[in-house]
Amino acid sequence: MTWRPHPLPPVPEATAAAVKAAFPKGNLYVDLHTELGAIYEAHFFADFYADRGHPVEVAPWRLALATIMQYIEGLTDRQTADAVRRCMDWKYALSLELTDPGFDFTLLHDFRQRLLTHDGAQRLLDTLLDSKRSQG
Repeated sequence: MTWRPHPLPPVPEATAAAVKAAFPKGNLYVDLHTELGAIYEAHFFADFYADRGHPVEVAPWRLALATIMQYIEGLTDRQTADAVRRCMDWKYALSLELTDPGFDFTLLHDFRQRLLTHDGAQRLLDTLLDSKRSQG
């Protein structure tokens, strides 16, 4: 897979409106988007991918957030991919349109393999902790 930057897009208006109507007091995954979304910038994952080959299907920051949500919920890869397809709060966290079909569950396994190969899990955790420390 070939690396190309995937900046964090804004949450689509329809997704934001639906989630605000459904969760007026907020929600764990709305907060997750706010708290974590901005810390995983495009360059963070550049060395996980080759310079040539097929382009990355799903932005790595999306797979990172989906992996975190998967861990929180205790889901399998297939259940996680299903949650991305059906849960509007997950779509909000991942900045997806309500109609977005999500991604194939096998991408989560591939992403975790890249994390292990490139010491990415520790980098993700360190980035999160540094972000939280700077916020006090």
